[in-house]
Amino acid sequence: MLNRVDKKANRKARHLRVRKKVTGTFERPRLTVYKSNSNIYCQLVDDVKGVTILSASTLDKDLKSESLNIEACKKVGEAIGKKAIEKGITEAVFDRSGYKYHGRVKALCEAAREAGLKL
Repeated sequence: MLNRVDKKANRKARHLRVRKKVTGTFERPRLTVYKSNSNIYCQLVDDVKGVTILSASTLDKDLKSESLNIEACKKVGEAIGKKAIEKGITEAVFDRSGYKYHGRVKALCEAAREAGLKL
């Protein structure tokens, strides 16, 4: 029998390992990213209270695109950065959720930085 690598379980383990150390507060919330094959989601989370402060995704009406590419992720990152600045949040902790920091995740993070969010 073949031993197959369970990529989803490995990503989940990486995510939990990082989550032991990274927490968000209201002053400096955690910017977490989740990506599926068709959409990307991000949210600012206050872990002390256990609430989501803001969220943005490719499912939002103004951010909807035909395909999930780097340009769509940049729009989502820019949107979450602008929403955070409007709400008075200037700093955040980036949580890449076990994904590699390249491609779509990197584009979202850099767009949030360019919008004024300090990560």
